[in-house]
Amino acid sequence: MTAVLSAPVTTVRPTPAVVSAAIADRAPFIPALAPVVGADAQVPVAAGHRVGYANLDYAASAPALASVAAQVAGALGEYASVHRGAGHLSQVTTRRYEAARETVRGFVRGRVDDSVVFTRNTTDAINLAAHITPGDVVVLDIEHHANLLPWCAPKDGRNRARVVTARATIEDTLVAIEAELASEPASLLAVTAASNVTGEVLPISRLASIAHRHGARILVDAAQLVAHRPISIVSHGIDYLAFSGHKAYAPFGAGVLIGRSDWFDAADPYLAGGGATADVDLRGDENSAGTTWHTGAARHEAGSPNVLGAVSIAQACAALAELGPEAIGLHELRLGERLDAGLARIDGVRPLQIFTDSTDRVGIAGFTIDGFAPRAVAEYLSSEHGIGVRDGKFCAHPLLKRLGHPEGAVRASFGAGTTSDDVDRLLDALGALSAETTTTRPELDEGYPA
Repeated sequence: MTAVLSAPVTTVRPTPAVVSAAIADRAPFIPALAPVVGADAQVPVAAGHRVGYANLDYAASAPALASVAAQVAGALGEYASVHRGAGHLSQVTTRRYEAARETVRGFVRGRVDDSVVFTRNTTDAINLAAHITPGDVVVLDIEHHANLLPWCAPKDGRNRARVVTARATIEDTLVAIEAELASEPASLLAVTAASNVTGEVLPISRLASIAHRHGARILVDAAQLVAHRPISIVSHGIDYLAFSGHKAYAPFGAGVLIGRSDWFDAADPYLAGGGATADVDLRGDENSAGTTWHTGAARHEAGSPNVLGAVSIAQACAALAELGPEAIGLHELRLGERLDAGLARIDGVRPLQIFTDSTDRVGIAGFTIDGFAPRAVAEYLSSEHGIGVRDGKFCAHPLLKRLGHPEGAVRASFGAGTTSDDVDRLLDALGALSAETTTTRPELDEGYPA
């Protein structure tokens, strides 16, 4: 069992020597790239006052961009029922909803004939993909559960998931994937674009080429990529792409699945209900009775859709395009270098890494700190310093176990609203925690839940 901090956590005050070591050689101030809602939030800390919240949990849910929130607020003022309504506001809402598809399609450089289906989130989008996909699916063991469990669920009476264990390098992992695809036919290769545990980016174009070479299509879970890197369905050779609005600075929880229309049209509707139907006949005449379903996106969007969710995704895509991938990439690179350099100077902090040859990472850093369970670290950062991070196994249990951390880890993640002050506060707090001696460390417990 891992020895951990007991609750409540005792306040730890860093000594001047600890602080100076933690902040040594820091670069100039890095401002936020864009304003986000909640940037001025104040949270209580154990000292009895409130401090500004340092949000380093973007990989779980990114705060809404202020520009996106303003656009959605305007749409809310004209909100009405979508589709089939003759009233003016219904017409306005329907046009806005359908226009959102085209904005999203353009942002990810989709094909003109791709279906763009709005869903509840990435998990829902990939479950829809599993519903429409025929045949076997090859998937890596590093995936978020959203891109693992839907494929592992039995379909047509059998388990069709073929799980490949990621190797120590990306190059060897590509070889292993190709060998699996070559061993017997598969319909689909389903992969993450960027790990939600470490932020490491996979070579999507090369993976697509491997899949296509062996007669398979490729689905990309881009939940952790679209807000950080440019992606092109056409240029990267992607057949299906899934992502969520809430990780891309959009409120009102919604997701999207974009891809080739033939599998969408061949599959039964994801949900049975209004909006998916072209005609329903219950007369009992063998020649006329039954349900005729729409083709295209409507086939899988039964019921009243989350219009504001779809609009918010579209507005977030437009805002990210306006910021530009170069500015986004540079902002995250500078913050990431600052965070990595600071973590490397703190005793007991051990960064997580899947591949020894990875060269690109989005704004995510997973790590552990010797002597402290992940939840204890996260609670200490929150209660003592007003810092929000994520702890646990990040819905990637197989990967955390294989990395040697079955109890989980800590994850700091950042984005457009993050400043260098947020990163520095985290480094100062972790430096103080690491520098505790046996005489000042709070009483330890066994088996603190991770």
